Amino acid sequence: MPTRPKDNREAKRRIRQMEARRELRRAQGKRRRRDNVIAVGAGAAALIAAVVLQLTVFNSNPSESEFAAAQAGLSSPSASAKPSASAAPTGSNSADIPKADTAAGKTFTGQLSLNGGAVGVELDGTTAPQAAAVFKSLADAGYYSGLKCPRLTTADNFSVLQCGAKGADTTDDPNFHWGPLENTPANNTYPAGTIAVARTGNNAYGNGHQFFIVYKDTVIPPDSAGGYTVVGKVTSGMDIVTKIAQAGINPGSSATDGAPVAAVTIDSFSLK
Repeated sequence: MPTRPKDNREAKRRIRQMEARRELRRAQGKRRRRDNVIAVGAGAAALIAAVVLQLTVFNSNPSESEFAAAQAGLSSPSASAKPSASAAPTGSNSADIPKADTAAGKTFTGQLSLNGGAVGVELDGTTAPQAAAVFKSLADAGYYSGLKCPRLTTADNFSVLQCGAKGADTTDDPNFHWGPLENTPANNTYPAGTIAVARTGNNAYGNGHQFFIVYKDTVIPPDSAGGYTVVGKVTSGMDIVTKIAQAGINPGSSATDGAPVAAVTIDSFSLK
C-alpha cells in the first residue's frame, strides 16, 4: 500500500526529533567533559595557591586575622588580604637608622633570653653590616626587653619563631623601616639556627624591628624584592627555641602558623 503524505511528514518529524535528541546528548557530553577539565584545573590551582600561601605568607608579617583573610582569598578570586600595617616607603630608610659602617667588618656576640632560657647569638657585620648595626643599636638601647615572639610556624619546610613585636601580633612601627637586603640565600634555604630579618612583602626597605629564628631547615621563596637578610646565627641554646616549637600553636590559629601555645617574652637581648 502506498505511504500517504501525512505518514511521510510524521516519519520525518520523528526523525528530526531523534536527531535533535542525539545532538543534545552530544552537546551535554561535551559540556560535562569541559566542566570536568575546568574542575580539575581549578582544584590544582587551589592546591598550588594553598602551598604558595603557606610558604610566602611570611613576606608581609600578617596578623592572625590577616592570615585568615588570605586563606579566604583562595576560594574567591577577588578577595585579598588587607595590606600590612607595617608597610614602609620603598627605597628609603627612616631617619633614626644607624649607619652600616658602624658595624662593617665586626662580629657581635651576645645572649637572647626567652622565657628565662638563654640563647647564644652571633651577628655578622661583614655580610650584613646594615642589619648588624640596627640590631646592635636596638639591643644597646634595651628596646627588646619585655617584647614578644608572637608567631610560630611548624610546617616541615617552614619552621621559624618570629620575635620583636610589642603586641600579640606581628604589627610593627611603620615609621621605623630600613634596607637594603643583605646576605640573602641564593638557594632560598635558611638552615636551622639562622637569625634573619622579618620585613614587609615586596619591599627591600621594609625591614623593621622584628627578626626570626629558624629552628629547622626552612625554604622561603623570594618575593619581588628578593629574600630575607640573614644577620646572624644561634650559637647555643637552640633547645630553648625547639622546646617552644614542640609545644605547638594556640588552638584557633592555622594548623601550622600562629601564636605559640605559651606566650613567649624576650627578657633581654644583649650584644657586645
